[in-house]
Amino acid sequence: MSKNKVNSESEEPIDGVNNATESTTENPEQEAVAAETSATETVDVDTQLQQERDKYLRLFSEFENFRRRTAKDRLDWMQTASKDVLVSMLPVVDDFERALKAVENLSETEKKAVEGFDLIHKKMVGIFTKVGLRPMESIGQPFDAEIHEAITQFPAPSEDLKGKVIDEVEKGYYLNDKVIRFAKVVVGN
Repeated sequence: MSKNKVNSESEEPIDGVNNATESTTENPEQEAVAAETSATETVDVDTQLQQERDKYLRLFSEFENFRRRTAKDRLDWMQTASKDVLVSMLPVVDDFERALKAVENLSETEKKAVEGFDLIHKKMVGIFTKVGLRPMESIGQPFDAEIHEAITQFPAPSEDLKGKVIDEVEKGYYLNDKVIRFAKVVVGN
């Protein structure tokens, strides 16, 4: 009996193995379909992974652009933060320059009396230069509508001054290479 048990026990696993191998070889069509499904799922996962990578790269690029843009805006803001104060002080500089031109016709003793005005003017211009303010050079330059404002036109005294700035009524200024006040000029016609 014990031999029968052993044989019967040994047969069952053998039959089980045989049945398993028979089941895999009986339906090759099902195996092919399963393999295709597995391959399709792998392709789907790969395309989904590629799409997610693409989304990540786009999001990262957008963030980098945002970071650069805000840094640039912050820098521009800091450079032009004093713009309003400087623009409101420009008429004072203009008045100083007009006063200094009027003083040129005075005698030497009278000029010494107003010498302090010249020192104050130079100090003010020096401070403005330190913060990035600089005057435009307009006289003799070709008229440029982006930086000049034509007040009037006069006949040019010579042919080479046609289309160029003859006189400057009000000086224009740049703040860090941006125009903050356009030069008011007279153009040769």
